[in-house]
This record gives sequence, structure tokens and C-alpha cells, in this order.
Amino acid sequence: MNWTERLNLFSALDITALALLIGSWMWIGWRIENPRPGRPSVSVLMADFRRDWMVQMVTRQPRMFDAQLISSLRQGAIFFTSASMIAIGGGLALIGNTDQLAGVANDLTQSTVPAFVWEIKLLTALLLLTNSFLKYVWAHRLFGYCSVLMAAVPNDPDDPLSLPRAAQAAELSITAARSFNIGMRSTYFALAALAWLAGSVALIGATLLTLAVLFRREFASQSRSILLQVPATSAKATAAK
Repeated sequence: MNWTERLNLFSALDITALALLIGSWMWIGWRIENPRPGRPSVSVLMADFRRDWMVQMVTRQPRMFDAQLISSLRQGAIFFTSASMIAIGGGLALIGNTDQLAGVANDLTQSTVPAFVWEIKLLTALLLLTNSFLKYVWAHRLFGYCSVLMAAVPNDPDDPLSLPRAAQAAELSITAARSFNIGMRSTYFALAALAWLAGSVALIGATLLTLAVLFRREFASQSRSILLQVPATSAKATAAK
């Protein structure tokens, strides 16, 4: 069976559902990081608070709280990195033995298709999980860089290097958080991709549900309303300009 024949195993609705999955994953990530003026996402609001955090760190003595906080962020990245590795390993094991999976999937869809179809559907979820793994690893490393820069901030608030170093640490923390959030979104859509095993309609439904959940959490959640009650100082300064 050549590749043309293999591609013909997927219907137009399958291709549409896959395109919707990838398009939604890319669009929501872009929208979160590039929100419309006057309607910032939770991620953007938190970036401003991270900048304020580092400014406050300059005068906080001792800085044990800041060290514990950055350590907890690194541990969170480690946890999701490990979880992604386990999920990827399980998915690869299933690709190597699709007979049992095909039996379950056939019961759900009431149809019989070649093992190649199930492998492609699993591979889609695995690719998203792989992206998650890489983003979590990078987030962990960036949080490590951030901790080093935090340690390099002079203890004297009047030192001319204090605020510039704190600003550097803040930007690294923001970049690490952005990478972590990308990993989380990839994990969400990887779970949605598993719905493809139940058919293209199930994939479309799972994709739209995932998209709605992410949009609500970033732009219409209670946590966002709380963050807007007293905006970060850096956000106020930006708005004043």
C-alpha cells in the first residue's frame, strides 16, 4: 500500500477535524500571547505581576521566600516533564501493538479500518505530547537561569545594578512561564486528539470544547477578574504611557 492509498483511508471530515485541531492549537496560543488592546489574557496579566515580584525582591531581606517560590515553579515543570515522558512511552507502546487498541476503537466507531489509521491518530497525540515535553524541559531550564540571575541581584537597593538585574530575572521568568503555558496547551490538545479514536466528529467536539475551556480561563475566568482588581504596577505604568 503506497502513501496515496493510505491517505485515502482518511475521509474529508477526518482531514477537516485534524486541521481544526492544529488550527485551534495555534490560534489560541497566538491570541493568548497577543490579546486585543484593553483585554489582556491571564498570562499577560501574570507577566506584569512577575515584573513586580522581582522589583519587590530587591528590598526583601532575607530572600528565602523568593528562593522557595522559584524552586516550586521548577518542581512543577519537572512534574509535567515526567508525566509527558510516561505518556509518550505509553503511546509508543500502543503504536507497537495496535491490535488491542483497534478492537476497542472498533467497538466505539462500529467500523473496521487498518492499523495504519490508528497509528496516525495516536501519532497526532504523541506529537503534541512531545511538544509539551520539550516546552516543559525548556521552562525548567529557564527557571534555573532565572534563579541564578535572582542570586546575582545586589543586596543593596541603591546599587545601580539592582533594578536592571531584577528586570532581567523577571523577563527570564516570563519566558519560562510562556514556555510552560505552551506545554500545558499542547497537553490539553493532545488529550483532545485522543478523541479521534472515536471518530472525526468526536475530535471536532473535543477540539471545540478544549478551545472554549482555554479561552474562558484566559479571558473570562474569575481569576482574571481578581487580577484586574488591583493591576500590577508595571501594567499601570504601561497604561499611563
